[in-house]
Amino acid sequence: MNDKLKIRLLGLAAAVFAAAAAILAYKFIIAGSTEESPDGRTAILLEPAERALVLAEMRGFVEAVRDITGALAKDDAPGAAAAAARVGMHSTHEVPATILGKLPLEFKTLGFSVHDAFDRLGMDAKDLRDTKHSLEQLSAILARCAGCHASYQLKAVVQ
Repeated sequence: MNDKLKIRLLGLAAAVFAAAAAILAYKFIIAGSTEESPDGRTAILLEPAERALVLAEMRGFVEAVRDITGALAKDDAPGAAAAAARVGMHSTHEVPATILGKLPLEFKTLGFSVHDAFDRLGMDAKDLRDTKHSLEQLSAILARCAGCHASYQLKAVVQ
């Protein structure tokens, strides 16, 4: 085999490898594992245990909202800050990479922005102790939640 042919074959192999890597990156970083649902939302396809984990995280959001509003109603800024901190960015480390690969980029972006917003709410509640400001932040968080629920659903599939 001459050198020109070897170089061409290596170039072809590199191109095939790069294309495969691009396809995998698109699938696991951008597209995720989805299909259109009958109601027009994007259905995210997860195994039952994965779906349960994502739903448990969402219930954590609802519990934090309950505790934040309860604390704010009592002018308890430290209580609101503590409740918000429970669902901040640190909690994202508990989500396995296998699930993250199935979530479309927009869903991941929304989810991470909600965790980050809870962190900001918690820090501001602690530092500013301004109930109205905290409620405005909470309203913005809930708008993201509502938008996500309007766009996505989690569908359990057995693979």
